[in-house]
Amino acid sequence: MAKDLKAVIRLHEWEVDEKRRKLGELLRLSESLEDQAQRLEEELVREQQTAKESPEEAGLLYGNYAEAVIDRRRRIAESITKTEEEIDDSREILREAYLELKKFEVAQENRDKRAALELARKDQAFLDEVGSQSFRSR
Repeated sequence: MAKDLKAVIRLHEWEVDEKRRKLGELLRLSESLEDQAQRLEEELVREQQTAKESPEEAGLLYGNYAEAVIDRRRRIAESITKTEEEIDDSREILREAYLELKKFEVAQENRDKRAALELARKDQAFLDEVGSQSFRSR
């Protein structure tokens, strides 16, 4: 039966690792979205500076650019919000999987301790018997 529990532990360890990987992917995605938002803001500042330097061209082009930036900001913000929600969900799922793994690990440790105590008890009984026989033979 102990082997069965070890197999279950390995399965749960694998599940925890998979959930950690998914959380890591979501965290990298969130970081990437934050970087995109930062680059968009930096690009906007450059375009505004360019528009100030040549206002005659900016009158034709900057308006469309500003609309596109507003739309991109909105989409990035929505993606960041959605990703943060997924990260929270993933963290909770990982926490639950980890707790489930710990239950099996603790149960296995308890089984191992009981088996070790039983073995020690049997060894001590054997040694007591050998000692008794040795004493009787003297």
